[in-house]
Amino acid sequence: MSKDKIILSSLAMDLKRAALGYHNNSNRMADRFLQEAMKRKREINVKKISPNIKKILGKLDHLINEDNLSKAEDALMYSTLFQNAIGQ
Repeated sequence: MSKDKIILSSLAMDLKRAALGYHNNSNRMADRFLQEAMKRKREINVKKISPNIKKILGKLDHLINEDNLSKAEDALMYSTLFQNAIGQ
């Protein structure tokens, strides 16, 4: 597995944990996993990934400004999209 796929996989898991945290009202824990996801986003070499993944990565920044329910829903959606992309 390439380095970028490992980072995307870790990003997907961080987003999933954040989504579960927001859903369960564990906001402090969820915020921490969202911060970790944003760090992982910066680790990805965007020159080596597909345009679709780049597009999704560009949408991650808006998660910070959403309400917790929207954060949970969107983080879970993005997590699933990254997991599907890794499987291809």
